[in-house]
Amino acid sequence: MFNKILVANRGEIALRVIRAAREMGIASVAVHSTADSDAMHVRMADESVCVGPPSSAQSYLSIPSIIAACEITGAEAIHPGYGFLSENAAFVQVIEDHGLTFIGPTAEHIRVMGDKITAKETMRKLGVPCVPGSDGGVANLADARALGEEMGYPVIIKATAGGGGKGMKVAQTAADMERAFQTARAEGQSNFGNDEVYIEKYLTTPRHIEIQVFGDGKGRAVHLGERDCSLQRRHQKVFEEAPGPAITAEERARIGKVCADAMADINYIGAGTIEFLYEDGEFYFIEMNTRLQVEHPVTEAIFGVDLVREQIRVASGMDMSFVQEDLHINGHAIEVRINAEKLPNFSPCPGRITQYHAPGGLGVRMDSALYDGYSIPPYYDSLIGKLIVHGRDRPEALARLNRALGELIVDGVDTTIPLFDALLQEKDIHTGEYNIHWLEHWLENLSADA
Repeated sequence: MFNKILVANRGEIALRVIRAAREMGIASVAVHSTADSDAMHVRMADESVCVGPPSSAQSYLSIPSIIAACEITGAEAIHPGYGFLSENAAFVQVIEDHGLTFIGPTAEHIRVMGDKITAKETMRKLGVPCVPGSDGGVANLADARALGEEMGYPVIIKATAGGGGKGMKVAQTAADMERAFQTARAEGQSNFGNDEVYIEKYLTTPRHIEIQVFGDGKGRAVHLGERDCSLQRRHQKVFEEAPGPAITAEERARIGKVCADAMADINYIGAGTIEFLYEDGEFYFIEMNTRLQVEHPVTEAIFGVDLVREQIRVASGMDMSFVQEDLHINGHAIEVRINAEKLPNFSPCPGRITQYHAPGGLGVRMDSALYDGYSIPPYYDSLIGKLIVHGRDRPEALARLNRALGELIVDGVDTTIPLFDALLQEKDIHTGEYNIHWLEHWLENLSADA
C-alpha cells in the first residue's frame, strides 16, 4: 500500500480523496493554485504545494508542476479526481515514466475511450449495444447530409473528442444540418483541438442511464447498478439518482453483466462509467468515462462501498474487496449539484460566503469545500457542493431531500438551491416520469410564464 498520495484536483473531490486516504492511514498532498491557497482541501491535506497562478492551464493542468510536486513531497501515487487531467492519457504516461502510480485506468484505456468513435467501435466489438450512427468520423457536409437522409431526422452531430455538452448539436431537419455540422466542428476545434465529428440517430424521449463498473486490472470486473442522470440542462447533469426509477431488476442485471464482462475482457482497472441512452426498453451506448463520476456518492450510498478507497486498493496491486455476489442494492439515493450560479440564466456567481450551514441527520451527506468566510474564486467550475440523501425507498429519499434542502444555508452568493426546491413541487419528479429533455422544457415554460 502507498505511504503518500498526491491529489491532483481541488474542491470537494479533493477533500473526498483526502478523507479516504486518511481512513486508510495514507498521507495526502494537496496541490493548489495561488487562488486556492486558503481552500479547504489545502487545509485538510497533510502537505500542500502551490503549482501555479489561478489559470488552470498554469496550475491544475500543468503536468510538469504536478510531477515536480510529487518529487518534492515523495508522493508515490496520484489521484486525479474528476475533470482537469483525470482522462488525459499523456498525463498517465508521464506518471508511469517517472516511476509513479496513477490511481485510475491505463493510458491505453483512457486513450481508446476518450475518442468517441474508437470507444463506440470497441464497445460494439465487446457486445455493448450502441446508438445507430456513422461508422466513424464524418469528413464533410455532403456525407453528413447523406447520413441524415439515410438514418432519418432528427440526428445529433458530436465532436469525437467532446464532453460536458460541448461539440454536440441537433439537426431536427435537413435544413438544420449545415448549421449543426459546422457548429459542432467549430466547438470541437476550439474546446478540444479536434474538429472531427460523428453522427448518431437522435432519440426523442430517452433517459440517461449510466452503469458504474469497477475492475482490478487482472481480468475481474463488477458492476454496481445504474444511475439515472436524465435531469440535465445543456447536457449538464443536475439531479442524479440510483437505482433508476424506470429500470427493472431484470434489465439492470442484463446490461450490468454486459458492461462488467466487457471490462473484464479488456482488463480494465479502477472505476469507470458506461453511459447509455435508454428508450423503450433498449440501451444504447454513448460514451465511457474512465474516471470517478461527480455523482458516485449515490452508488456508494445504495451499495455501502467506498469507491475511492477501492480505487486506491487496486492501484496498489490489491484485489477488489468484493465480488459481484456481494453487491446488493439497499434503498434509494439522490444527489443534487449545488452550483454558485444566478438563476434563471445559470450565470456563474463567485464571491464570499458569509454563512454556511450543512444539513445533517439520518441519510444525509454533504460533499462540499465551503466554510464561513470562504471566497469562491471566479476561475473554476461553479460546482460548490453535492447534497446526497439516502432512504429506504424513493419516496423517503425525496422527502429527506426536501428536508435537507430546507436546512442547507449558503449565504453571500446565488446558488441553484431554489431550482431543487421548485423541482420537488413537480408531480413528474415524484413519479419519476421524465427524460433528458424534461428539464429544458420545464425551464423554457418557466421563462415563458415569467
